[in-house]
Amino acid sequence: MLGLGTTELLVVLFIVLLLFGGKKLPELARSMGSAVREFTKASTADIEEEKTQGKEEDEQSAVIEAAKKMGIEVEGRSIQEIAQDLVKASEKKE
Repeated sequence: MLGLGTTELLVVLFIVLLLFGGKKLPELARSMGSAVREFTKASTADIEEEKTQGKEEDEQSAVIEAAKKMGIEVEGRSIQEIAQDLVKASEKKE
């Protein structure tokens, strides 16, 4: 744990106790716990956002590749327009 031994950790805790006092220590611990919880939540949200963004990019790439294979123009068009043309082209083939 950060390269601190038992003795060093006890010295640090003793100094914190002297600085803040016994009455403020639980409040300090609560605020530190809250900060760690918020940091963990934010980190998890960032990871989930990256996963979602990666999936969207994969789906868009698949739509563009399918459209190119069917001969649909993709340059300068939105992904929704390309997808609509792809659906129309696939309905005509059926």
